[in-house]
Amino acid sequence: QVQLVESGGGMVQVGDSLRLSCAASGLRLTRNAMGWFRQVPGKKGEFVVAISGSGVSTDAVESVKGRFTISKDNAKNTVYLHMNNLKPEDTAVYYCAAAGGYGGSYRPTQAYEYLYWGQGTPVTVSS
Repeated sequence: QVQLVESGGGMVQVGDSLRLSCAASGLRLTRNAMGWFRQVPGKKGEFVVAISGSGVSTDAVESVKGRFTISKDNAKNTVYLHMNNLKPEDTAVYYCAAAGGYGGSYRPTQAYEYLYWGQGTPVTVSS
């Protein structure tokens, strides 16, 4: 059974940094692409970043490029979202997701391509 558990969310100030963690069980991060999405209540969810199973390839939405990065520790089976220079518009519930175990450079950006989802962790950025 696949489980994804996010942690690390909280309330921060504009310009602060935060690191979210996603502990995965029931799958191998060396095979499965992983992604982070976010959603503001009442609005459509948004792709944020993704990393391929190989760990070589990543992708990010334009609004977070240069500020957010995704990384993973295969030994710990954990994926991280490193968020720097946070802005009020980054306020959302952040979800970790796992896609199929295709390995290689596969790193989908569409929610429907992800098979498993965590419960989300809230991030609030205040000015």
